[in-house]
Amino acid sequence: MTPGSWSARRLADAYRRGETTPLAATEALLERIGALEPGLNAFATVLADTALERAQQAGAELASGDDRGPLHGIPVVVKDLMAVRGAPTGFGSAVGRVARAERDAAVVARLRRAGAVLLGKTNLLEFAYGAVNPAVGPTRNPHDLGRTAGGSSGGSAAAVAAGLAPLALGTDTGGSIRIPAAYCGVVGLKPSYGAVPVDGVFPLSWTLDHVGPLARTAEDAALLLRALAGAEPAATGGEAHRAAGTLDGVRLGVPRGYVDAVPLDPPVRASLRAAEAAAREAGAVIVDLDLGELAEANDALLDILPPEATVIHEQYIGVGVEGYAATTRDQLEAGRSVPAVRYLRALERRRRLTDVFDGLAAGVDALLTPAVATVAPAEDPAVNGQEGAAEMHFSGPFNVVGAPAVSVPFCASAGLPAGLQLVGARGHDARLLELAAALAARAPVACLPPAPYGPA
Repeated sequence: MTPGSWSARRLADAYRRGETTPLAATEALLERIGALEPGLNAFATVLADTALERAQQAGAELASGDDRGPLHGIPVVVKDLMAVRGAPTGFGSAVGRVARAERDAAVVARLRRAGAVLLGKTNLLEFAYGAVNPAVGPTRNPHDLGRTAGGSSGGSAAAVAAGLAPLALGTDTGGSIRIPAAYCGVVGLKPSYGAVPVDGVFPLSWTLDHVGPLARTAEDAALLLRALAGAEPAATGGEAHRAAGTLDGVRLGVPRGYVDAVPLDPPVRASLRAAEAAAREAGAVIVDLDLGELAEANDALLDILPPEATVIHEQYIGVGVEGYAATTRDQLEAGRSVPAVRYLRALERRRRLTDVFDGLAAGVDALLTPAVATVAPAEDPAVNGQEGAAEMHFSGPFNVVGAPAVSVPFCASAGLPAGLQLVGARGHDARLLELAAALAARAPVACLPPAPYGPA
């Protein structure tokens, strides 16, 4: 087994035991990227030279006793919406490319302070708005190259799933971390709103945007979240909990009506049933609940996101509109059709829905739903179409209310992966990841891609 198949935690422990070094791990990952990347199209930019230089420096620091913590020397990739000093930013588009960023996004600066090695920047749907730009092309799913890796953080999810990097950053405005995480069989967390800074990350909707981790395990996601959010911030939850790894006595709320409102692919349905059974066997209590008005939260999302995205893109519309993919262009034009009164009412509704969610969350430890209703399709649906609405059915409401939500790979049988979503109380991200780890450990089948994209 090579570092391509190791978790970030295992790699960090291996450094400190002298089993490998940051330089050796980075070299192995770059070699794997060179072999597998053409088939995936997961990377916008591979930062090989600077990654090797930083990895060598990290190894020397660790050897001298200068240990910055569990991310020191760990390779990480970031979505190509995030500014990395000295590197280009492409946004998954042919419009508005930044040749070289002058400074790091806040999350990238925090990765550097934690000692991480920036391995590269990953592809995405154009400006994170749900369409592939032909100049960039789609990121393929390591489980089946005929299917999408998901959007919009598909490059980050595919890179982690294929063992090209142990950790990645994505953004999530309506499910753009959790959906590709589910399709690719990895862990993807949308943190509590405001827990992770978005400065230096090109926005889609300032009201709904989140930055968060993708990883192979919930434990790895927690390590990355701590670095992104700062040292043990209140927003990640620092309260005392039951022992990590147990579900005994945990109350999981399942909104039956909301789950049954959309057709579930058989693997997704089987995974949800298997997860409920495994949780009960481990001592959890499954509570049926009604989302009430929260079930209509995506209506508010679709009155907020389009006009905000259109305003953000005013700097490009009219000077480079021909560079957008047709679907992206249509969605940006559609944002003009949302009246100001409807937008303002949606913001007011968002505040009311947040209160509704807080009341629900007070009665359970977490909500349990599918992360997305289907396994990975061949292509990504448009955000403003019926298929796009169905894809966001389970994820979008929790962008509206700003609650932490994580997609956990939970496969009931071999084949394409299925992801389940756990949603926690606002500000309790750390507790949510503990529950995610406990649930994922009880999956009947590992959600691993086939060779050559599986464990190296």
